[in-house]
Amino acid sequence: MSVTWNLWHGCHKLSVGCANCYVYRMDGRHGKDSTVVRKTGNFDLPVRKRRDGSYRIPAGEVVYTCFTSDFLLEDADCWRPEAWRMMRERRDLEFLFITKRIDRLADCLPADWGDGYENVHICCTVENQERADYRLPIFRALPARKKSIVCEPLLEALDLSPYLGPWVLEIIAGGESGSEARICRYEWLLSLRDQCEAFGVAFRFKQTGARFVKDGRLYRIERRYQHSQARRAGIDYLPYGEQILR
Repeated sequence: MSVTWNLWHGCHKLSVGCANCYVYRMDGRHGKDSTVVRKTGNFDLPVRKRRDGSYRIPAGEVVYTCFTSDFLLEDADCWRPEAWRMMRERRDLEFLFITKRIDRLADCLPADWGDGYENVHICCTVENQERADYRLPIFRALPARKKSIVCEPLLEALDLSPYLGPWVLEIIAGGESGSEARICRYEWLLSLRDQCEAFGVAFRFKQTGARFVKDGRLYRIERRYQHSQARRAGIDYLPYGEQILR
């Protein structure tokens, strides 16, 4: 089971992977300015309780955290200490967030972080080789119990072999959605899959994206089919017998 916890909303585009951000697309449809960062009404969601005193989110859930912003965004520095406190309180949940700002993590950690909270799973995004070569050495050196790499949107062939090893739980890769989506090529995914297999790191092909090239042919894939078509490709590598990120 899983829950989405968008404790703040809004972000600032940081790198080439942000060009066609889905949050900007969604906000644009409703005339909202995505650059305005605001705390949401669900800020305290993990610690909300029922009348009988039990938590509304039951133990054992995966909480997908800050998926309409970036958990390490500068604008949220004043709110993040309280977010860490709620994660500590709910040690019976697993909190997962994805960030393009992994270079800020060391300055944003709580004083009692140590080697990392056991219930916090951090995912670092790399969309091209330049971002991989910058972000992954930083990510590898940082203290955290659970680390995964997200190659989404995958914009070019990547060589992650210098960075793969036991510290990485899983690689997630996929193309870009939306009408302005950039091309994702099947051979890029196969290469990542082979690299993961060589190092015993789990790999999952999450979605094709809207413009997918295989065997030299361009496929335009509707949003509703992008995840199912990725699953049908059958190229996931699961050395542990199951996917780590649901």
